[in-house]
Amino acid sequence: TGIRVGIAAAHGLAIGWGIEIAGMSSLALLAAGAGVPVGVAVQGGHGELFVEQFDDLACPTPMLNCTPAAAAKLITSDVIVGSGAVALVDARGAGQARDALPSALNALRVPESLRTLAPKPLYARAPDARAKEAA
Repeated sequence: TGIRVGIAAAHGLAIGWGIEIAGMSSLALLAAGAGVPVGVAVQGGHGELFVEQFDDLACPTPMLNCTPAAAAKLITSDVIVGSGAVALVDARGAGQARDALPSALNALRVPESLRTLAPKPLYARAPDARAKEAA
């Protein structure tokens, strides 16, 4: 919800100021700060992680939402960064975990294709909210 509210606010400011806005991959932003190859793991709720492998910043694997055990089989980099790094490294029993948050200082290190995205949230799983069923 917080991300959607922030994006809506950015849209409103862009309209008022007459400027364009673009989205950026926060997982790519984490990878850009760590260097490649690197795996990124971010806590996603429900005990799951959002993960992506960056062997090259311009060509990441698709972002996935999975359990730490499943992520341990998918992410091959020795170095894992993000709020879910410890959980992923613990699940596979090897690697170096670096707890980190995305930093705007690394924005220009992110390839243009990943910092000029449509300004909308990217979902790796279905939303938790459900429409009320008719009685």
